[in-house]
Amino acid sequence: MSTGALGRGRMTAGFAVALAVGPLLSWLLFTVAHEETLAVNVLAYQLLVVVVALIGGIWPALFTAVLSGFTLNFLFLHPLFTITIASPTHALSLVFYVASAVLVSWIVDQAARRARAAERAAAEAELLASISGSVLRGESAAQALVTRAREAFHATGARLVDLDGRMIAADGEPPRDGRAPYSVTVGAARTPRATLELHGTRLGESERRLLTVVSAQLGAALEHQRLTEAAREADALAAADSVRTALLSAVSHDLRRPLASAVAAVGGLRAPGSTLSEADRTELLATADESLRTLSTLVADLLDVSRIEAGVLAVSAAPLDAEEVVLAAADELKLPPERLDLALDPHMPPLSADPVLLQRVIVNLLANADRHSPAGSPVRIETYASGRCGRIRVVDHGPGVPAGKQDEMFAPFQRMGDTDNSAGLGLGLALSRGFTEGMGGTLTPSDTPRGGLTMTVELPLAEPRPRHPAAATEPGADE
Repeated sequence: MSTGALGRGRMTAGFAVALAVGPLLSWLLFTVAHEETLAVNVLAYQLLVVVVALIGGIWPALFTAVLSGFTLNFLFLHPLFTITIASPTHALSLVFYVASAVLVSWIVDQAARRARAAERAAAEAELLASISGSVLRGESAAQALVTRAREAFHATGARLVDLDGRMIAADGEPPRDGRAPYSVTVGAARTPRATLELHGTRLGESERRLLTVVSAQLGAALEHQRLTEAAREADALAAADSVRTALLSAVSHDLRRPLASAVAAVGGLRAPGSTLSEADRTELLATADESLRTLSTLVADLLDVSRIEAGVLAVSAAPLDAEEVVLAAADELKLPPERLDLALDPHMPPLSADPVLLQRVIVNLLANADRHSPAGSPVRIETYASGRCGRIRVVDHGPGVPAGKQDEMFAPFQRMGDTDNSAGLGLGLALSRGFTEGMGGTLTPSDTPRGGLTMTVELPLAEPRPRHPAAATEPGADE
């Protein structure tokens, strides 16, 4: 027997009300019965039919209508205590009871169907809104869908596996009783992508329709994930290709000149039958020596960049006087005194740094500042301690760096618009930041007041050496 849209629980409750209230109502009406109360009795039983129809639907209402009709005939119509239909009106009354029950129960059944449809639509909307919210909050779309599916269908566990059986997402735990899960294919029928498994639940027809919506959303999420991964791989390949192109361009422009000069100089020295003077030979040797040194520096920079990117930069930290490093870097660049404005703190504690790497950092920063500073505007170098760190600032008053481009200038092979090939491969700032971070410090750019660029190297101060126990004796211990 079909229970309609109300379900077995409400139909059982309707029968229970009819069997419990019907006899009680009959007893109450019989105790006060006389000929003038017949209409009241009829309306009372009709009200009972309506109430049972509202509770249990059509079948309990029909049962109540027939039972109340026979009760009216047996208890309230003459001859009493017999079931006879002496008048056509009595038969018509029974028909009215049945018609009322059918109409009211049909209305109740339709209302219940609409209520269930509304609940199902609300559940679907809530589920999809919850999924969308999870995705917008940055959660994995597939994992969010699997989690919400387990919650929506009251499953003990849910899994999303690909066609090879590999786990994509999971939530909860499957039961250990060996029961097969409810499975649904994710993706198009011809090109399935995965399978969604729900454990420990049984799905009705409406729930299966909702699961179809979830399956479609999962298919779209997996396709989006696939496209995102493909785009990420394409971006990585494009970035690698950009670096490769920059490297080839840099090698073409910056290595060709010193290499050609060295080859020409050596060829001139080895030319058969040449009558070079001693001055010419000396000049050719100097050209070859300078070109080969330039090549050696460029190759060393390339190797250093590769070590930094591979994370294998060798650092030998030791206590180091910042003033000595700054002066050694200035001597290496052969900068005249008028090009420098020194503000070095003589009381600054030693830094904890690698002397070779730190000198290369300061040389790169000084060379950049000197190249971009206008004539008559010296490069200022400051050293000072701040807390447990020491700072070396290289300040110039050149054109500076446009807003938003300061991080870009640390990229390898980047000259920020400088087309002078004598400036090298564009690795100086990339190496300087890599060396500084390898020593446990930071290299930070900032704008110089009234124009220019300020580069600040911050490194930890060296830990003070513990005093020898023999030197820690109290005064008067030798007396």
